[in-house]
Amino acid sequence: MHNNYYFLRQLAPALTQQLAGYKVVTCFSQEKDELVVGLTNGMANFWLRAQLSATFTALALPETFHRARTNSVDLLPDLLGQEMAAVSALPNDRVLQLRFQSGATLLLKLYGPRPNAIFRLSDAAPAELFHQRYTADANIQPWTSHAHSRPERETEPENEIPTNPLKRYPALSDLPARYLRAHGYDPAPLDKKEQLVREVLHRLENPTEFYLTVVDGRMRLSLLPIGDVERTLPPDPVAALRTFVPLTLGRRAHENELRQVRQGLERRAEESTTSASMARTRLHALEHTAGYRQTADLIMAHLSQIPAGAASVEVMDFYQDNQLRTIKLKPTETPQRTAQNLYRKAKNQQIETRQLAERIERRETEAMWCLERLEELDTLPADLKVLRAWRKQHQLEPETKAKAAQELPFKVFEDSGFTILVGRNAQNNDLLTQRYAHKDDLWLHAKDVSGSHVVIRHRAGQPTPEPVIERAAQLAAWYSRRQNDSLCPVTVTPKKFVRKPKGALPGQVLVEREKVVLVVPANPFERVA
Repeated sequence: MHNNYYFLRQLAPALTQQLAGYKVVTCFSQEKDELVVGLTNGMANFWLRAQLSATFTALALPETFHRARTNSVDLLPDLLGQEMAAVSALPNDRVLQLRFQSGATLLLKLYGPRPNAIFRLSDAAPAELFHQRYTADANIQPWTSHAHSRPERETEPENEIPTNPLKRYPALSDLPARYLRAHGYDPAPLDKKEQLVREVLHRLENPTEFYLTVVDGRMRLSLLPIGDVERTLPPDPVAALRTFVPLTLGRRAHENELRQVRQGLERRAEESTTSASMARTRLHALEHTAGYRQTADLIMAHLSQIPAGAASVEVMDFYQDNQLRTIKLKPTETPQRTAQNLYRKAKNQQIETRQLAERIERRETEAMWCLERLEELDTLPADLKVLRAWRKQHQLEPETKAKAAQELPFKVFEDSGFTILVGRNAQNNDLLTQRYAHKDDLWLHAKDVSGSHVVIRHRAGQPTPEPVIERAAQLAAWYSRRQNDSLCPVTVTPKKFVRKPKGALPGQVLVEREKVVLVVPANPFERVA
């Protein structure tokens, strides 16, 4: 009810008394959907901070406020120097009006879906809107006690029998209606309903306490004890707002960060499980099909049976109980040459098999780690500081460098908090390697073919995990001429071992030290379901 009329009618006189003799000295915005007004009487300052966002609309009254040096914009220059006269709540509405001695007004429209601020130098002057897209708000007129307005208690036509007294009070909103229903309003006879409504109205107009309560999982400021009451406050609306708004914003920030951490861990667990499953499928296929070495052994064992220029040969497969097997050959090369190539592929296949086993272990370990962290997350207290400390402990804090990298002229990917940059062409590769890459960044490139330079940004004190190197190597393989190969060797080395020789063509570099990994080229825009 922090924006409800019955709370605003308590807040308005309190602000009128508090701000007597105060003048506006600053008016600005430094965040989206925020309007800050600073006032002073020469000895003390008072801050009004209107949160004019559709997701959370509120009037905050911070005791202190420090204006940022950047991203701060001055607003409503005609408001500066205006001396406060009175604050009032528009009848039966969610609008708070600040009237100044000169006749200027500032209306704070605290509607949840479409909040706004409307400033006029006089009642007849054109309106200046904070949210200019809500053009209809220019029709909201300043209010005076002598102006015609809706009565606070509307009456029904005399010829109609009232059946629901609540309909006569649209400004009551949801919490008073919930309170009435919790106290037997719906089944009560009409006279009892009238009595209950009058009692609630009396409490709303003359509250003895305010309540911080949780209703449907949301923190609410209420004039009635409803929901799970967490705190009871004295009937001071200014102090109530100073308690409620920071607490609510803190809880919303906690919920948002908690959701981000949980989604990130769930995504990593899913990706790791999927990667392990794919690697296990590939490993099973390698282990249960005839390998290159077996085929090469069969060719060498049956050389005398293979005529020159043959496109295929049928031999007895002693690896498969002497069953007949047809082996395809290249007519343009000798069987010995074909066998030599198969032995080379068999060596690579052996390396791939070892790497697949290692990948399965890494990915399954990572998936288990993520699931364990998710279990821990559910046991943490609902405290933003505790969550951030836990997030930092497990290196799950958001990576600000990744946001900056999104503006770089390269393809940008992220894996486990590490930023991966991929060059777009030869000139772009030079820019990435020579200008943007740090000496401690990891540099990758598909071996012996043209392709994109790939850089993994170094994070101080954190070694680059093997799964991140593997992902970057797959990107290097994909963005190269080996994109369609079943297996691609990729060079991995710290950037400090990469230099560009004098006179080299764009994109050409010399690598002084390297480690080679074999990976399957992976399209980064395809996900396995």
